Amino acid sequence: MKLTVLTLILLFLVAFANAQEISLFDANGEARAYIDANNRELPIYLWDGEPVAYLKVGRGNVYSIYGFNGNHLGWYEDGLVIDHDGYICGFAKGAVSKATAYEPYKGYKQYLPYKSYAEYEPYKPYRQSYFSNTPLTLFLRQGR
Repeated sequence: MKLTVLTLILLFLVAFANAQEISLFDANGEARAYIDANNRELPIYLWDGEPVAYLKVGRGNVYSIYGFNGNHLGWYEDGLVIDHDGYICGFAKGAVSKATAYEPYKGYKQYLPYKSYAEYEPYKPYRQSYFSNTPLTLFLRQGR
């Protein structure tokens, strides 16, 4: 009985810890970035700990991705990172039927930079079912 309760508590803690950070994978299934859902600013960090963007609720309760430089980069919807042309730049585990690689250790989180004035969110294009030619890391670095 004690073992069952301890196992349930351990599983709950593991699930709770994983819910605080959402890993983002590139088209090859490699972990490249993550969303810190524990922070109310919803920053996006590259795997080495560099903050490059953040999420903001946009039109239709879809998250817009903004760079700290104020540029609107794209959208985060249904676990997909979508660019301005509607193509997928990255995804969260389980959002697409693609195998993901082992997630290596993350770098230490750097301090969040100040946010520049955010430009107006453009109209969201129809979502494509193909991956973008722009790698996820390059897509997110446009926000520096």
